[in-house]
Amino acid sequence: MGKIAPSILAADFSELAAEVNRIRPQADLLHVDVMDGHFVPNLSIGAPVVKCLRPRTDLYLDCHLMIDNPGDLLDDFAKAGADSCTVHVELGDPRPLFERMRAHDMRVGLVFNPETPLEAVLPYLEEIDILLFMSVHPGFGGQAFIPEVLDKLRAAREIVDERGLAVELEIDGGINLETAPLAAAAGADILVAGSAIFHAKDPLAAASAIRAAAWPELVPT
Repeated sequence: MGKIAPSILAADFSELAAEVNRIRPQADLLHVDVMDGHFVPNLSIGAPVVKCLRPRTDLYLDCHLMIDNPGDLLDDFAKAGADSCTVHVELGDPRPLFERMRAHDMRVGLVFNPETPLEAVLPYLEEIDILLFMSVHPGFGGQAFIPEVLDKLRAAREIVDERGLAVELEIDGGINLETAPLAAAAGADILVAGSAIFHAKDPLAAASAIRAAAWPELVPT
C-alpha cells in the first residue's frame, strides 16, 4: 500500500491543527521538516510544535531532522511524541543515533541528499525502518523535482526486495501530480508532498489526486 505524507512545512502555521485535520482522511503520515539554519540555510520548527500537534492528531509524526546536532535533540522529539526521526547520512556514522532512537521506541529513518551516492546508505539498510530520498536540495519547499534521484530509488527498491528487508522507501521534494507516478513506479512506498497539497485550493482533494496518480490500482472503482 502506497502512503501519502503531507509536509506541514507548506501549511498555514497560524491554523496548523485545522490544516492537519482537513487533510487527515488522505494522510497516512504527517511529515515534519525540522531545520536549524546551519545544516540547511533555513529555519523551521522543533520539538515544541510536535508536542503541540501530538494531542491534536493521531497521525504518525514523521520527523526529518535537517540539523547539525540531531543527537542533542532526539530526547526532546521522543518526549514530544515523534513516531520516528530521520537523520542525514552526510553527518557521519548514524549508528549511535539509531541506538538512541530504538531506546525511545521510535522507528529509525535515514536520509540522503540528491548528490549523495546510494552507496553511502547501503551499509545501514538492515538497521533502519525508513530510507528517505531527497529529490530536491533540502532547506526550502516548492523546489523542482530532480529526476536523477529516481535511478537511486529504483536501485534501492531492487536491493530491498532482493534482501527481503522491511524498509520503507520515502521520497521528498517536488512531488505533485506529474512526479508522483514516476516516484511510485520507481519503487517509492511513501510520497511526501507539501506545496502540492497545502497550497492547493482544496488540500484534501489534492492529496487524494496525488494518491490516485501514483497508485491508480489502489483507487476504488
